[in-house]
Amino acid sequence: MVGDQFNHTMRFNVRTEEEVNEARLVLKNVYTALQEKGYNPINQLVGYLLSGDPAFITSHNNARSIIRRLERDELLEELLRVYLEKELQGDR
Repeated sequence: MVGDQFNHTMRFNVRTEEEVNEARLVLKNVYTALQEKGYNPINQLVGYLLSGDPAFITSHNNARSIIRRLERDELLEELLRVYLEKELQGDR
């Protein structure tokens, strides 16, 4: 049945440590490039992650091509992982 598909949990495989490190490095480099050009890095990154439009990312220091090396879901995964790890450590 079509409605039955919503009763099952799908699995999502987490990336390897090397892929995670790459996502972290990409985010750091792009953040720095946006900051250097006077943009609000958070606003620009959110615009890019929601739309997929690389025009939200400056070409300064090759940031636009650097961010396109990874899929947006890889970047989101890294952001969520770091945020939740930090928040959950505070609950201990």
